[in-house]
Amino acid sequence: MITKTKRVKTGYPELANVLFSKPQIARRVGELARRINADYTGRKPVIIGMLKGSFMFIADLLRQIKIPVELDFLCVSSYVGETSSGMIKMNFDIKAEICDRDVILIDDIVDTGFSLAWVRKHIMARQPKSLEICVLLDKAARRKVFVPVRYTGFTVQDAFLVGYGLDYNERYRELPVIGTLKKENL
Repeated sequence: MITKTKRVKTGYPELANVLFSKPQIARRVGELARRINADYTGRKPVIIGMLKGSFMFIADLLRQIKIPVELDFLCVSSYVGETSSGMIKMNFDIKAEICDRDVILIDDIVDTGFSLAWVRKHIMARQPKSLEICVLLDKAARRKVFVPVRYTGFTVQDAFLVGYGLDYNERYRELPVIGTLKKENL
């Protein structure tokens, strides 16, 4: 779903713009949950969340998923400030046994694709029955590595985004909206 964003007064002093409001995010998360419910009827997938950025998205998505699921998390890092270091570090891995299981990998945003492609390869080495990827935000214009994303919340332009779990140096995750920071906050 490609979304044209309307820039409005933010109500958040640290943000230059709010791209997605709480109601917009909630509506889209609900649509993604309905698709996952339909696609996985009669199955019990393992949902693997990529921390830290996806925690709000996963929590809201899980509250609307009606099929039985198992939940696990992993954490990788590559960003320092606004840019990717290019080095992917596994901070901690999943504990779930996923061999011959349906897996849904959930992340907050796919940007260059390097981290998500690395994690996808890491999970595929454990031989899941299937692996699909769900992201809230897709910065398709910045993609350097192809990653097969099945479920996308919003396609966004190239801007550094914060809020709803996304951070800038571990700040702004708590904002209930997604927006761009004012220059003085970078």
